Amino acid sequence: MPRVTDLVELVRAPAALSVPGDVVAGAAAAGALDRRTPALAAASVLLYWAGMAANDWADRRLDAVERPERPIPSGRVAPGTALGLAAGLTAAGVALAATAGGRRAASVAVPLAAAVWGYDLAAKDTPAGPAVMAACRGLDVLLGATGGRVLRAVPAAVTVAAHTWTVTALSRREVTGADAALPLRTLAGTALVAAGAATVPTGRARPAGRAMPRRRRGPAGVEMLPALLAGSYAARYGAAQARVVADPSAARVRAAVGAGITGLPALQGALAARAGAGLLGLAVAAAAPLGRRLARKVSPT
Repeated sequence: MPRVTDLVELVRAPAALSVPGDVVAGAAAAGALDRRTPALAAASVLLYWAGMAANDWADRRLDAVERPERPIPSGRVAPGTALGLAAGLTAAGVALAATAGGRRAASVAVPLAAAVWGYDLAAKDTPAGPAVMAACRGLDVLLGATGGRVLRAVPAAVTVAAHTWTVTALSRREVTGADAALPLRTLAGTALVAAGAATVPTGRARPAGRAMPRRRRGPAGVEMLPALLAGSYAARYGAAQARVVADPSAARVRAAVGAGITGLPALQGALAARAGAGLLGLAVAAAAPLGRRLARKVSPT
């Protein structure tokens, strides 16, 4: 039997700190923050861990050459154990989502699970890989929105998906290193993502023939919170990508990928704050520094 620490490494357990914020951001945007949100966030974490285990099972032969220290090629976790764990976590995640959110949640959780497995087994090494992984994260945001007005969460889903595209594009060069053009593209994408998350909607369009009431302003700190959190996200992840531009070695690429994973809660927090859930956004963003500390012990990549 594998040790618990080996399974923790297999599923990149601490990296799951980047996951609940997807659901929170979606729920906040859709006006669906309620008692179901924690359960949907837990379901999302289970599906994330399933994807990590399935990823290592699918890559076991390649990892034997490129990353022999990983749990499966090092012999610490048997391939069958990893596959069984991935399947069990997937079933548990979908079941929990359906139990907590009913048919609407299940209608997103099932395609999300399919996209996770589709990425690991088929799409990862194809040109469609970054887009499929981006779709996984976008669906994760929409999972949180299923208890409310889902369409209102689409901008948040697109924002998180765009960030995920940049991280996934970089991750494909973790072993070989990259040319300077790739981090320049992902850095530009990060700037656009941060700008979008920092922008607070000004309200709905005015119906014809009606005057629009003046929008009330909250305290200055609340108004600035989305920009502050988005700026924190952009500063840390952007700096890591800038270092790849200067030195596109494999080590720098891996560091940038790690920064993209551990820095995601700050972006999710900005999106939640943009939707009006400022305190909850701060709580989500607090996972970013914690994730960075844990990443020193268990690699998120």
